[in-house]
Amino acid sequence: MNTIRFVAVLTGFIGLATHAEVLTVTDSQSIQAAIKQANAGDTIKVMPGVYKESVYIDKDNIRFSGVIEGDRWPTLEGDNTRNDGILVSGHNVVVENFYVRHYLGNGIMTQGANNFSVLHNRVEGPGYYGIFPQYGQNGLVAYNVVSGITGTGMYVGMSQNIDIEHNESFDNRGFGIEVENSSKVLIENNYTHGNAIGVVLNLIPGLPVKKEENILVRNNVIVENGASSVESDEHSAIESGTGQIPAGTGLLINAADSSTVEGNLFQGNPGAAIMVIDHNFGQMFPVPDPKIDPFPDDNRVLQNMFIGNGQHPFGRTKRVLDALQQAQAPDLLVAGRGRRNCVTSKSALTSLGADDWSECAATATSNEVVSMRLDKPIVTSPLSLQQKGRLTFLAVCTGCHSFTTRISGPPMVAARAPYQGNPQKLADWIASPTKRRPDYPAMPPQNYLPPDVRLEVAKYVLGINEP
Repeated sequence: MNTIRFVAVLTGFIGLATHAEVLTVTDSQSIQAAIKQANAGDTIKVMPGVYKESVYIDKDNIRFSGVIEGDRWPTLEGDNTRNDGILVSGHNVVVENFYVRHYLGNGIMTQGANNFSVLHNRVEGPGYYGIFPQYGQNGLVAYNVVSGITGTGMYVGMSQNIDIEHNESFDNRGFGIEVENSSKVLIENNYTHGNAIGVVLNLIPGLPVKKEENILVRNNVIVENGASSVESDEHSAIESGTGQIPAGTGLLINAADSSTVEGNLFQGNPGAAIMVIDHNFGQMFPVPDPKIDPFPDDNRVLQNMFIGNGQHPFGRTKRVLDALQQAQAPDLLVAGRGRRNCVTSKSALTSLGADDWSECAATATSNEVVSMRLDKPIVTSPLSLQQKGRLTFLAVCTGCHSFTTRISGPPMVAARAPYQGNPQKLADWIASPTKRRPDYPAMPPQNYLPPDVRLEVAKYVLGINEP
């Protein structure tokens, strides 16, 4: 590859200098080759054009920046065959100005990465997650547009100190924005519409992180979710780790604690504007997690605007309302138990099941919170190979494989059997798989993963040197 390298000299103290290089990639070249060549502190500039590859960034302090010229973007094209668009496991990485489309798994994903920024990108389906930070701290997801995703447009999983701001997430078959088993997350000034549910605060049993708390949902426009993308009871049976969901809801709080909902516009959502549930709701979780509190506690619904919600409930929400002999959904629908929750101006909005909710103080506000991110970047060591292997399995493999149950791929207990004692053989197959099972689709090749990471994934799957 004839990557052109420009050297920028950044002068620090007298007599000392650090060199950060700019690597420029054109559409006749390989992005991944440039990443292999890059060092910490470098910027990789990608020119407009179509790049048919998956990109894996496992180095720290990289700025991965697309160059937009008029309406021409650097486009990562999945061709509905590749699994992932951009995967990041390095710390202090910026991903900006890319058009990522037609990947089957994740559009842009950070896995175990801290101090990340995902900015000004466009992501289109049919992948299961559009933008997906997981196991990260101190991150920013801002000014992105995500649409047409099979699952969730923007998904923050098991992370802390994250800001999600000024994004648009629409026409996704699952959720517009979802925060799962995370804490200290700001969701502000986003526009979610045409999704099954606009915004979801989700505490899911069985995951390593056992809490979902201190989420601030503020000044968002949450409109007409469920109205266009999900129109029938059959379509409401969307699986997202939480069983059958109450599609048509503006905001769903599922057993989350200490959340604040303030200053949002809820308009035209056919179900409830805000729905709050516990883990007993419709037996969504038949196997409880004894380490999790299944009830939503200490949540605050402050001043919001409600216009024309609840007019056409369907699916799970309609069944709940039918049992209560209610034709329309209220602004606030509570299904299940919870403690110390409150709402301002309770008499000014319609509610159902919120008898135990108290009146929040009239002066209650979240204005003191400007950001959930930390004042200074987290100082972290690079991930070990074992950590990369485990996180890559969670990020890439679990989209199609469970260890014990069938998803779109066979259970790992069956798939790994031919490779026992030979992780290298499994690592080679991951890079270049062949179709072996007539009752399952062909597995996309994962050859964009470095050989040492693929080997660690294989070891993790086989139970060798498990991190």
